Amino acid sequence: MGFLKNQFSNLVEWNESEEGVIFYKWQSQEIKKGSRLIIRPGQDAVFLYNGRVEGIFEEDGDYDIESDIIPFLTTLKSFRFGFNTPLRAEVLFINTKELLVKWGTKNAINLQAQGLPGGMPIRAFGTFNCRVVEHGVLIERLAGVQQKYTVADVKARIIASLDQLLMSWISKEGRDMFNLQADARNIARGIEEDLDQDMRKLGIGISDFTIESFSYPEEIKRMQEKAAAQSMVGDMGRYTQMAAADSMAKGGHGSGMASDMVGLQMGMAIGQQLVNQMNLGGSTGAQQPAANGNGTGPKFCPNCGTPTNGSKFCGNCGNKLIE
Repeated sequence: MGFLKNQFSNLVEWNESEEGVIFYKWQSQEIKKGSRLIIRPGQDAVFLYNGRVEGIFEEDGDYDIESDIIPFLTTLKSFRFGFNTPLRAEVLFINTKELLVKWGTKNAINLQAQGLPGGMPIRAFGTFNCRVVEHGVLIERLAGVQQKYTVADVKARIIASLDQLLMSWISKEGRDMFNLQADARNIARGIEEDLDQDMRKLGIGISDFTIESFSYPEEIKRMQEKAAAQSMVGDMGRYTQMAAADSMAKGGHGSGMASDMVGLQMGMAIGQQLVNQMNLGGSTGAQQPAANGNGTGPKFCPNCGTPTNGSKFCGNCGNKLIE
């Protein structure tokens, strides 16, 4: 009895033991009497006979092949199992789920940038989604010659063309090469359209292509950090003035670094003012003349104590120094 059971039945299924597989071709080509077909959620089963599609079954479930499947096959609907007459057909299982794939540039991409004759090398990485959208195209282009097709195969094809696509879309519309992240969404949308158009030739669609980050050389990063630091130094005077005003508004009871900085700045201002008055031979109550008799201005601003360097107006507070 065991011999007869093995001889006349088998189970046609795909358990997806390997992750990231887009389609899988059932190994045995002989479907015996009493065989059953199992379609799991997220799978389609395609019956092929002599390379032609006989039927596509999309509803998951457990089916008796003789009674539930064969009557719906195009040229095999009248097939009858016998003692030694198995159905010689291929069954292709297609993964219909949307699959997430991580990508990254294989090599650094040299982009033309002003001031960098050799170009600026950058790298990028992100994710995209792919899924089967055309069964017939997939079978014609891939399934006829391959046992299975995986997301690794999709990724390899995309990476092969990604460098050129990145260069093309980054170079459009005069984008800022030093701040590509600000325009990453628009760049990614253009690349997604091109990749989707290319992969649909294989029956696979690409969606949700994202660029998570652009990676610059260390030299560029240091230049950006230095520029940011210089910008902060330029705004330090304005920051301390605002912090001082805020501290006064709170009754002088500020706390933390802002309060300490305000106190330090106020102390430095008072000390500078005393030094200026000593240099001018005055007292704490004396007033510095607005201009010397020879038509030149004072060495220090009488309003804020900032060195004037011979200017007509104070570079810090704008006070007029020469009448």
